Amino acid sequence: MAMLRAMDSAVAGLRAHQSKLDVIGHNIANVNTYGYKSQNYSFQEAMYQTSTASTGGSTNSGGVNAAQYGYGSLTGSISMDMTASTPTYLGGFNATITGQGFFITSANNTHKVNTAGMKGIGDLEYTRVGQFSIDSNGYVVDSSGNFIYGYAGADGSAAPTGDATALQVPGNQLLTSVKLNNLGVITGVTEDGKVLTIGQLAIATFQNPEGLTKTGGYYYQTVTGDNTGTASASAPGQGSTPTLMAGYLEASNVDLAKEFSEMITAQRGFQANTKMITVSDEVLNELVNMKR
Repeated sequence: MAMLRAMDSAVAGLRAHQSKLDVIGHNIANVNTYGYKSQNYSFQEAMYQTSTASTGGSTNSGGVNAAQYGYGSLTGSISMDMTASTPTYLGGFNATITGQGFFITSANNTHKVNTAGMKGIGDLEYTRVGQFSIDSNGYVVDSSGNFIYGYAGADGSAAPTGDATALQVPGNQLLTSVKLNNLGVITGVTEDGKVLTIGQLAIATFQNPEGLTKTGGYYYQTVTGDNTGTASASAPGQGSTPTLMAGYLEASNVDLAKEFSEMITAQRGFQANTKMITVSDEVLNELVNMKR
């Protein structure tokens, strides 16, 4: 049975190292994905079988330490590194956040977003990628067509009041150009040359941004009762809310040197576990062939 235990441990180790390689591969695949936050994989020991329990000493005998057999390794955690990355200049109607925080988006344009109810809205999503445009109905949308939330008519001269809503050009007027500044204020020029203030972007911040759940693309989601902690929404530059860098997008924070070194150690760990399986198989073969 000892050799079977060793083989079980090695098989568990193979699975765990394959999972680590999966995470590394995903990080490397997204090295050029705007706003991507790399993931870190950690191992933990598998369950133990106790052959001798730990017992304290007495006046008649000494204490005995526990003797236990392990069963390999398992996935410990897969955590996100939310560190801000390098801004990349693209120009145009783009923006990156200079600190912690997320743009608020939704496929639904009827929500009213406030701090108290932000975590209770199921289809509300958050992103670090500020790649915007104006759609045919005058709404400010991202590259996936989701509505962008902010404070209608706010010009950055004072803290905006009221709830954040889906930003829209007033009266759906035709614009010849759109501009965004570092306070998230969006203005446009109409066909007759009039400068029109559309509103100011809203930025969502979370007590624990690592508690957000990735939903695909470059979006994150939060729900009531998760581990994100206290959530708040406000305009850029208000209180502790960071400002923006207009014309920039945030690059991926994947560190290729780290990923390649992790890949090498994971591959060697995988190789060592396959060797343990081979050795276990050879020992079992010897046992089977003891009597010929």
